[in-house]
Amino acid sequence: MSDTLTVTDNRTGRTYEVPVENGTIRATDLRKIKTDERDAGLLTYDPALVNTAAVRSHITYIDGDRGILRYRGYPIEQLAEKSSYLETAYLLLRGELPTASELASWTKAVHEHRLLPERIEGLLDGFPRDTHPMGVLISGLAALSTHYPDAKSIFDEESRHRQILRIIAQTPALAAAAFRAGQGRPLVRPPDDLSVIGGFLAMLFADGGRYEPHPALERALDVLFILHADHEQNCSTYAMRSVGSSHADPFSASAAAAAALYGPLHGGANEAVLRMLTEIGSVDHVPAFIKRVEAGEVRLMGFGHRIYKSYDPRAKIIKRTADEVFDVTGRNPLLDIAMELERIALQDDYFVSRRLYPNVDFYSGLIYQAMGFPSEMFPVLFAIPRTSGWVAQWEEMLLDPDTRIVRPRQIYEGSSVRDYMPIDRRTP
Repeated sequence: MSDTLTVTDNRTGRTYEVPVENGTIRATDLRKIKTDERDAGLLTYDPALVNTAAVRSHITYIDGDRGILRYRGYPIEQLAEKSSYLETAYLLLRGELPTASELASWTKAVHEHRLLPERIEGLLDGFPRDTHPMGVLISGLAALSTHYPDAKSIFDEESRHRQILRIIAQTPALAAAAFRAGQGRPLVRPPDDLSVIGGFLAMLFADGGRYEPHPALERALDVLFILHADHEQNCSTYAMRSVGSSHADPFSASAAAAAALYGPLHGGANEAVLRMLTEIGSVDHVPAFIKRVEAGEVRLMGFGHRIYKSYDPRAKIIKRTADEVFDVTGRNPLLDIAMELERIALQDDYFVSRRLYPNVDFYSGLIYQAMGFPSEMFPVLFAIPRTSGWVAQWEEMLLDPDTRIVRPRQIYEGSSVRDYMPIDRRTP
Protein backbone atom coordinates (compact mmCIF):
# COMPACT_ATOMS: atom_id res chain seq x y z
CA MET A 1 0.00 0.00 0.00
CA SER A 2 1.24 3.49 -0.82
CA ASP A 3 1.95 6.04 1.90
CA THR A 4 -0.73 8.44 0.76
CA LEU A 5 -4.09 9.72 1.89
CA THR A 6 -6.90 9.77 -0.67
CA VAL A 7 -9.21 12.74 -0.19
CA THR A 8 -12.48 13.16 -2.04
CA ASP A 9 -13.89 16.68 -2.03
CA ASN A 10 -17.65 16.17 -2.05
CA ARG A 11 -18.13 19.81 -3.03
CA THR A 12 -16.54 19.21 -6.43
CA GLY A 13 -16.26 15.44 -6.74
CA ARG A 14 -12.51 15.72 -7.27
CA THR A 15 -10.10 13.23 -5.65
CA TYR A 16 -6.63 14.10 -4.37
CA GLU A 17 -3.64 12.00 -3.30
CA VAL A 18 -1.79 13.51 -0.32
CA PRO A 19 1.60 12.04 0.73
CA VAL A 20 1.88 10.69 4.31
CA GLU A 21 5.26 10.80 6.07
CA ASN A 22 5.86 9.84 9.73
CA GLY A 23 2.12 9.72 10.29
CA THR A 24 1.62 13.28 9.11
CA ILE A 25 0.58 15.20 6.02
CA ARG A 26 1.91 18.61 5.09
CA ALA A 27 -0.83 21.14 5.72
CA THR A 28 0.19 23.07 2.60
CA ASP A 29 -0.68 20.01 0.49
CA LEU A 30 -4.31 20.72 1.33
CA ARG A 31 -4.07 24.09 -0.42
CA LYS A 32 -4.54 22.37 -3.78
CA ILE A 33 -8.02 21.29 -2.69
CA LYS A 34 -10.21 24.15 -3.90
CA THR A 35 -13.63 24.72 -5.43
CA ASP A 36 -12.38 26.98 -8.24
CA GLU A 37 -9.35 29.01 -9.24
CA ARG A 38 -10.39 31.95 -7.05
CA ASP A 39 -10.48 29.70 -3.98
CA ALA A 40 -7.35 30.08 -1.80
CA GLY A 41 -7.46 26.37 -0.97
CA LEU A 42 -8.39 24.27 2.03
CA LEU A 43 -7.11 25.22 5.49
CA THR A 44 -7.15 23.28 8.73
CA TYR A 45 -8.66 24.82 11.87
CA ASP A 46 -6.80 23.68 14.98
CA PRO A 47 -7.16 25.96 18.03
CA ALA A 48 -4.20 25.58 20.41
CA LEU A 49 -2.46 23.31 17.85
CA VAL A 50 -3.70 20.19 19.63
CA ASN A 51 -3.30 18.03 16.52
CA THR A 52 -0.79 19.98 14.46
CA ALA A 53 2.92 19.12 14.26
CA ALA A 54 4.52 22.53 13.74
CA VAL A 55 8.14 21.38 14.09
CA ARG A 56 10.43 18.40 13.52
CA SER A 57 12.71 17.70 16.48
CA HIS A 58 15.38 15.27 17.66
CA ILE A 59 15.39 16.45 21.28
CA THR A 60 12.52 15.06 23.38
CA TYR A 61 10.22 12.10 22.82
CA ILE A 62 6.94 11.66 24.70
CA ASP A 63 4.41 8.85 24.49
CA GLY A 64 1.61 10.07 26.69
CA ASP A 65 -0.45 6.89 26.52
CA ARG A 66 2.44 4.76 27.77
CA GLY A 67 3.92 7.30 30.20
CA ILE A 68 7.25 7.60 28.37
CA LEU A 69 9.57 10.63 28.43
CA ARG A 70 13.03 10.51 26.84
CA TYR A 71 15.71 13.13 26.23
CA ARG A 72 17.66 12.33 23.05
CA GLY A 73 16.51 8.72 23.44
CA TYR A 74 17.52 8.33 27.11
CA PRO A 75 14.66 7.40 29.49
CA ILE A 76 13.99 10.15 32.03
CA GLU A 77 14.14 7.55 34.82
CA GLN A 78 17.77 6.70 33.99
CA LEU A 79 18.80 10.34 33.74
CA ALA A 80 17.13 11.22 37.06
CA GLU A 81 18.89 8.32 38.79
CA LYS A 82 22.35 8.55 37.24
CA SER A 83 22.86 11.94 35.62
CA SER A 84 23.16 15.55 36.80
CA TYR A 85 21.39 18.64 35.55
CA LEU A 86 24.51 20.04 33.85
CA GLU A 87 25.19 16.72 32.13
CA THR A 88 21.56 16.57 31.02
CA ALA A 89 21.73 20.14 29.70
CA TYR A 90 24.79 19.16 27.67
CA LEU A 91 22.88 16.16 26.29
CA LEU A 92 19.92 18.32 25.24
CA LEU A 93 22.19 20.79 23.48
CA ARG A 94 24.79 18.51 21.90
CA GLY A 95 22.75 15.36 21.31
CA GLU A 96 25.10 13.02 23.18
CA LEU A 97 26.17 12.49 26.78
CA PRO A 98 29.55 14.13 27.41
CA THR A 99 32.80 12.32 28.06
CA ALA A 100 34.50 13.04 31.37
CA SER A 101 36.71 15.73 29.80
CA GLU A 102 33.78 17.29 27.92
CA LEU A 103 31.71 17.45 31.10
CA ALA A 104 34.59 19.01 33.02
CA SER A 105 35.08 21.63 30.30
CA TRP A 106 31.32 22.34 30.13
CA THR A 107 31.05 22.64 33.92
CA LYS A 108 34.03 24.99 34.05
CA ALA A 109 32.50 27.20 31.35
CA VAL A 110 29.18 27.43 33.20
CA HIS A 111 30.99 28.33 36.42
CA GLU A 112 32.92 31.08 34.64
CA HIS A 113 29.72 32.70 33.34
CA ARG A 114 27.39 32.28 36.30
CA LEU A 115 27.80 35.78 37.80
CA LEU A 116 25.52 38.56 36.60
CA PRO A 117 27.06 41.71 35.11
CA GLU A 118 27.15 44.49 37.72
CA ARG A 119 24.87 46.73 35.67
CA ILE A 120 22.22 44.01 35.59
CA GLU A 121 22.54 43.55 39.35
CA GLY A 122 21.98 47.29 39.73
CA LEU A 123 18.91 47.12 37.52
CA LEU A 124 17.40 44.35 39.63
CA ASP A 125 17.94 46.40 42.78
CA GLY A 126 15.43 48.91 41.43
CA PHE A 127 12.42 46.61 41.64
CA PRO A 128 10.01 47.03 44.58
CA ARG A 129 10.34 44.35 47.23
CA ASP A 130 6.86 42.96 46.49
CA THR A 131 7.58 42.42 42.79
CA HIS A 132 6.80 38.88 41.69
CA PRO A 133 10.11 37.07 41.08
CA MET A 134 8.93 35.86 37.66
CA GLY A 135 8.56 39.48 36.60
CA VAL A 136 12.13 40.09 37.72
CA LEU A 137 13.35 37.01 35.84
CA ILE A 138 11.60 38.03 32.62
CA SER A 139 12.94 41.58 32.89
CA GLY A 140 16.43 40.31 33.68
CA LEU A 141 16.55 38.04 30.64
CA ALA A 142 15.42 40.89 28.40
CA ALA A 143 17.99 43.21 29.99
CA LEU A 144 20.80 40.75 29.31
CA SER A 145 19.93 41.07 25.63
CA THR A 146 20.93 44.75 25.78
CA HIS A 147 24.07 44.01 27.79
CA TYR A 148 25.37 41.47 25.26
CA PRO A 149 24.98 43.09 21.82
CA ASP A 150 26.83 40.16 20.23
CA ALA A 151 23.75 38.05 21.07
CA LYS A 152 22.22 39.31 17.83
CA SER A 153 24.83 37.38 15.82
CA ILE A 154 22.66 34.29 15.90
CA PHE A 155 24.21 32.67 12.82
CA ASP A 156 27.74 32.97 14.17
CA GLU A 157 28.22 29.56 15.77
CA GLU A 158 30.79 30.71 18.32
CA SER A 159 28.66 33.68 19.40
CA ARG A 160 25.51 31.55 19.51
CA HIS A 161 27.08 29.01 21.83
CA ARG A 162 28.41 31.79 24.03
CA GLN A 163 24.89 33.18 24.51
CA ILE A 164 23.50 29.71 25.21
CA LEU A 165 26.13 29.26 27.89
CA ARG A 166 25.31 32.65 29.42
CA ILE A 167 21.58 31.93 29.54
CA ILE A 168 22.02 28.57 31.28
CA ALA A 169 24.66 29.95 33.67
CA GLN A 170 23.08 33.28 34.59
CA THR A 171 19.40 32.38 34.93
CA PRO A 172 20.02 30.87 38.40
CA ALA A 173 21.71 34.13 39.42
CA LEU A 174 18.69 36.10 38.16
CA ALA A 175 16.41 33.83 40.17
CA ALA A 176 18.51 34.17 43.32
CA ALA A 177 18.61 37.96 42.91
CA ALA A 178 14.81 38.05 42.64
CA PHE A 179 14.47 35.82 45.71
CA ARG A 180 16.77 37.86 47.92
CA ALA A 181 15.49 41.22 46.71
CA GLY A 182 12.01 40.18 47.77
CA GLN A 183 13.37 39.57 51.25
CA GLY A 184 15.34 42.81 51.36
CA ARG A 185 18.63 40.92 51.59
CA PRO A 186 21.83 41.68 49.66
CA LEU A 187 22.95 39.51 46.76
CA VAL A 188 25.39 36.69 47.46
CA ARG A 189 28.01 35.42 45.07
CA PRO A 190 28.48 31.64 45.16
CA PRO A 191 31.72 30.04 46.36
CA ASP A 192 33.83 28.73 43.49
CA ASP A 193 34.13 25.27 44.99
CA LEU A 194 30.40 24.50 45.02
CA SER A 195 28.51 22.79 42.21
CA VAL A 196 26.10 24.79 40.09
CA ILE A 197 23.18 23.53 42.19
CA GLY A 198 25.07 24.03 45.46
CA GLY A 199 26.13 27.50 44.38
CA PHE A 200 22.54 28.35 43.53
CA LEU A 201 21.42 27.27 47.01
CA ALA A 202 24.19 29.43 48.48
CA MET A 203 23.02 32.45 46.47
CA LEU A 204 19.53 31.85 47.86
CA PHE A 205 20.10 30.99 51.49
CA ALA A 206 23.61 32.05 52.58
CA ASP A 207 23.51 34.52 55.45
CA GLY A 208 27.09 35.37 56.28
CA GLY A 209 29.84 32.83 56.73
CA ARG A 210 30.39 29.63 54.82
CA TYR A 211 27.27 27.98 53.37
CA GLU A 212 27.26 24.20 52.94
CA PRO A 213 24.18 22.80 51.16
CA HIS A 214 22.78 19.57 52.52
CA PRO A 215 23.73 16.80 50.04
CA ALA A 216 20.19 15.35 50.00
CA LEU A 217 18.61 18.73 49.26
CA GLU A 218 21.24 19.54 46.64
CA ARG A 219 20.61 16.22 44.91
CA ALA A 220 16.82 16.65 45.14
CA LEU A 221 17.00 20.01 43.38
CA ASP A 222 19.35 18.50 40.79
CA VAL A 223 16.76 15.78 40.07
CA LEU A 224 13.94 18.31 39.82
CA PHE A 225 15.99 20.35 37.37
CA ILE A 226 16.56 17.24 35.22
CA LEU A 227 12.82 16.50 35.18
CA HIS A 228 11.95 20.05 34.16
CA ALA A 229 14.71 20.57 31.59
CA ASP A 230 12.55 19.96 28.52
CA HIS A 231 9.09 18.70 27.66
CA GLU A 232 8.69 18.88 23.91
CA GLN A 233 6.44 21.58 22.34
CA ASN A 234 4.70 22.99 25.40
CA CYS A 235 3.47 26.59 25.56
CA SER A 236 6.74 28.21 26.68
CA THR A 237 8.93 26.12 24.37
CA TYR A 238 6.80 26.96 21.37
CA ALA A 239 6.92 30.62 22.43
CA MET A 240 10.73 30.32 22.36
CA ARG A 241 10.62 28.86 18.85
CA SER A 242 7.96 31.27 17.63
CA VAL A 243 9.80 34.41 18.76
CA GLY A 244 13.09 32.90 17.64
CA SER A 245 11.69 32.36 14.15
CA SER A 246 11.80 36.16 13.69
CA HIS A 247 15.59 35.93 14.31
CA ALA A 248 15.31 37.68 17.67
CA ASP A 249 18.31 37.11 19.92
CA PRO A 250 18.07 34.16 22.38
CA PHE A 251 17.78 36.39 25.48
CA SER A 252 14.70 38.11 24.05
CA ALA A 253 13.21 34.78 22.99
CA SER A 254 13.93 33.35 26.47
CA ALA A 255 12.17 36.32 28.07
CA ALA A 256 9.13 35.55 25.91
CA ALA A 257 9.28 31.88 26.88
CA ALA A 258 9.52 32.80 30.57
CA ALA A 259 6.51 35.09 30.14
CA ALA A 260 4.55 32.14 28.77
CA LEU A 261 5.68 30.03 31.72
CA TYR A 262 4.47 32.78 34.08
CA GLY A 263 0.86 31.91 33.24
CA PRO A 264 -0.98 29.91 35.93
CA LEU A 265 -2.00 27.25 33.40
CA HIS A 266 1.68 26.48 32.76
CA GLY A 267 4.28 27.28 35.41
CA GLY A 268 1.91 28.00 38.27
CA ALA A 269 0.23 24.62 38.53
CA ASN A 270 2.20 23.34 41.54
CA GLU A 271 1.31 26.50 43.45
CA ALA A 272 -2.36 25.72 42.76
CA VAL A 273 -1.84 22.21 44.17
CA LEU A 274 -0.54 23.65 47.44
CA ARG A 275 -3.52 26.00 47.70
CA MET A 276 -5.86 23.07 47.15
CA LEU A 277 -4.16 20.90 49.80
CA THR A 278 -4.23 23.78 52.27
CA GLU A 279 -7.92 24.38 51.63
CA ILE A 280 -8.74 20.67 52.16
CA GLY A 281 -7.06 20.99 55.53
CA SER A 282 -6.92 17.39 56.74
CA VAL A 283 -7.03 13.80 55.57
CA ASP A 284 -10.55 13.46 57.02
CA HIS A 285 -11.83 16.05 54.53
CA VAL A 286 -10.48 14.27 51.45
CA PRO A 287 -13.56 12.06 50.70
CA ALA A 288 -15.86 15.08 50.79
CA PHE A 289 -13.50 17.00 48.50
CA ILE A 290 -13.45 14.09 46.04
CA LYS A 291 -17.26 14.19 45.91
CA ARG A 292 -17.13 17.92 45.13
CA VAL A 293 -14.70 17.20 42.31
CA GLU A 294 -17.00 14.55 40.87
CA ALA A 295 -19.94 16.97 41.13
CA GLY A 296 -18.00 19.52 39.09
CA GLU A 297 -17.85 22.05 41.94
CA VAL A 298 -14.03 22.18 42.15
CA ARG A 299 -11.03 20.96 40.18
CA LEU A 300 -8.53 18.38 41.38
CA MET A 301 -5.25 20.20 40.77
CA GLY A 302 -2.12 18.25 39.85
CA PHE A 303 -4.07 15.47 38.15
CA GLY A 304 -4.36 14.95 34.42
CA HIS A 305 -2.17 16.28 31.63
CA ARG A 306 -2.65 17.44 28.05
CA ILE A 307 -0.13 14.82 26.90
CA TYR A 308 0.00 12.05 29.53
CA LYS A 309 -2.98 9.70 29.67
CA SER A 310 -1.26 7.45 32.17
CA TYR A 311 0.91 8.15 35.23
CA ASP A 312 3.33 11.00 34.46
CA PRO A 313 6.79 9.35 34.67
CA ARG A 314 8.18 12.50 36.28
CA ALA A 315 5.60 12.31 39.07
CA LYS A 316 6.85 8.86 40.12
CA ILE A 317 10.40 10.17 40.43
CA ILE A 318 9.34 13.29 42.32
CA LYS A 319 7.33 11.21 44.78
CA ARG A 320 10.49 9.26 45.70
CA THR A 321 12.49 12.49 45.87
CA ALA A 322 9.93 13.96 48.28
CA ASP A 323 10.62 11.20 50.80
CA GLU A 324 14.36 11.95 50.69
CA VAL A 325 13.74 15.67 51.22
CA PHE A 326 11.33 15.14 54.10
CA ASP A 327 13.91 12.93 55.84
CA VAL A 328 16.00 16.11 56.11
CA THR A 329 13.40 18.86 56.53
CA GLY A 330 10.73 16.98 58.42
CA ARG A 331 7.49 15.70 56.98
CA ASN A 332 5.24 18.29 55.35
CA PRO A 333 1.78 17.84 56.92
CA LEU A 334 0.20 18.43 53.52
CA LEU A 335 1.88 15.25 52.23
CA ASP A 336 -0.61 13.01 54.04
CA ILE A 337 -3.48 14.86 52.35
CA ALA A 338 -1.78 14.52 48.97
CA MET A 339 -1.17 10.79 49.39
CA GLU A 340 -4.77 10.17 50.47
CA LEU A 341 -6.03 12.14 47.47
CA GLU A 342 -3.84 10.04 45.19
CA ARG A 343 -4.89 6.77 46.85
CA ILE A 344 -8.61 7.45 46.45
CA ALA A 345 -8.34 8.93 42.96
CA LEU A 346 -6.37 5.97 41.60
CA GLN A 347 -9.15 3.63 42.78
CA ASP A 348 -12.12 5.79 41.82
CA ASP A 349 -13.76 5.00 38.48
CA TYR A 350 -14.49 8.69 37.91
CA PHE A 351 -10.76 9.43 37.65
CA VAL A 352 -9.60 6.09 36.23
CA SER A 353 -12.14 6.19 33.38
CA ARG A 354 -11.00 9.71 32.52
CA ARG A 355 -7.35 8.65 32.73
CA LEU A 356 -6.57 11.31 35.32
CA TYR A 357 -3.32 10.50 37.09
CA PRO A 358 -0.90 12.62 39.17
CA ASN A 359 1.36 14.84 37.10
CA VAL A 360 4.72 16.47 37.81
CA ASP A 361 3.12 19.36 39.70
CA PHE A 362 1.34 17.22 42.30
CA TYR A 363 4.36 16.68 44.57
CA SER A 364 6.94 19.25 43.38
CA GLY A 365 5.37 22.15 45.28
CA LEU A 366 5.54 20.18 48.52
CA ILE A 367 9.27 19.67 48.00
CA TYR A 368 9.93 23.32 47.20
CA GLN A 369 7.93 24.43 50.24
CA ALA A 370 9.85 22.04 52.49
CA MET A 371 13.13 23.44 51.17
CA GLY A 372 12.11 26.96 52.18
CA PHE A 373 10.83 28.45 48.93
CA PRO A 374 7.76 30.70 48.96
CA SER A 375 5.11 29.69 46.43
CA GLU A 376 5.82 32.66 44.15
CA MET A 377 9.27 31.15 43.51
CA PHE A 378 7.84 27.91 42.11
CA PRO A 379 7.56 29.04 38.47
CA VAL A 380 11.05 30.56 38.72
CA LEU A 381 12.43 27.20 39.82
CA PHE A 382 10.63 25.68 36.83
CA ALA A 383 12.16 28.27 34.47
CA ILE A 384 15.80 27.79 35.54
CA PRO A 385 16.26 24.26 34.16
CA ARG A 386 13.80 24.81 31.32
CA THR A 387 16.23 27.36 29.84
CA SER A 388 18.43 24.46 28.76
CA GLY A 389 15.53 22.96 26.84
CA TRP A 390 14.51 26.34 25.43
CA VAL A 391 17.95 27.11 24.00
CA ALA A 392 18.33 23.57 22.62
CA GLN A 393 14.97 23.92 20.87
CA TRP A 394 15.85 27.45 19.73
CA GLU A 395 19.11 26.36 18.10
CA GLU A 396 17.45 23.36 16.47
CA MET A 397 14.76 25.69 15.07
CA LEU A 398 17.35 28.15 13.82
CA LEU A 399 19.31 25.49 11.90
CA ASP A 400 16.26 23.70 10.45
CA PRO A 401 16.01 24.50 6.71
CA ASP A 402 12.20 24.31 6.97
CA THR A 403 12.06 27.17 9.47
CA ARG A 404 10.21 30.30 8.42
CA ILE A 405 8.87 33.10 10.58
CA VAL A 406 5.77 31.81 12.38
CA ARG A 407 2.62 33.19 10.81
CA PRO A 408 -0.58 31.16 11.38
CA ARG A 409 -3.58 31.55 9.10
CA GLN A 410 -7.00 32.57 10.37
CA ILE A 411 -10.67 32.10 9.54
CA TYR A 412 -12.15 35.56 9.21
CA GLU A 413 -15.65 35.82 10.67
CA GLY A 414 -15.95 39.59 10.97
CA SER A 415 -18.01 42.10 9.01
CA SER A 416 -17.91 42.16 5.23
CA VAL A 417 -16.93 45.36 3.45
CA ARG A 418 -18.77 48.48 4.64
CA ASP A 419 -18.40 52.25 4.16
CA TYR A 420 -16.99 54.67 6.70
CA MET A 421 -19.75 56.50 8.57
CA PRO A 422 -19.14 60.13 9.71
CA ILE A 423 -19.33 60.46 13.47
CA ASP A 424 -22.40 62.73 13.43
CA ARG A 425 -24.39 60.06 11.61
CA ARG A 426 -23.55 57.14 13.89
CA THR A 427 -26.12 55.77 16.27
CA PRO A 428 -25.42 53.86 19.50
